[in-house]
Amino acid sequence: MSEKKLCYKVATKMMADTKFEHNLGIFLENVDDGFAKMKMKVTNMMLNGHGTCQGGAIFSFADATFAIACNSRNIVTVAQSCDISFVKPAYEDDILIATATEKYIKGRSGIYDVVVTNQRYESIAFFTGKSRAINGTILESKDI
Repeated sequence: MSEKKLCYKVATKMMADTKFEHNLGIFLENVDDGFAKMKMKVTNMMLNGHGTCQGGAIFSFADATFAIACNSRNIVTVAQSCDISFVKPAYEDDILIATATEKYIKGRSGIYDVVVTNQRYESIAFFTGKSRAINGTILESKDI
């Protein structure tokens, strides 16, 4: 069996240490350098007064996917700014898929696009995150 890639080890560690994402029911589907794909089921507690998924839940889902993608190289990276555009509502029991893709990286700065779709592959939201690498690593050298 081949050794797991660094990005997978980093994502596994990050997901193990998070509480908020677990409460939202976010699961990691795939990860690579500068890339992440995650899933989340829309639950009743995520609904707003219109009976659709609250934008904050969708934003948090996209942001969590962005975080996995921009930390995938084991360099502690945080959000510098984020923007989201909602294009279609999500409903209870929808399965949302977020795919984060690195569009630019130079020095300590990066730009990532996250597309959120439902189980019918309909676009729900488009998120852009700008990242900034700071000091440190997610995994220590002994864990790599």
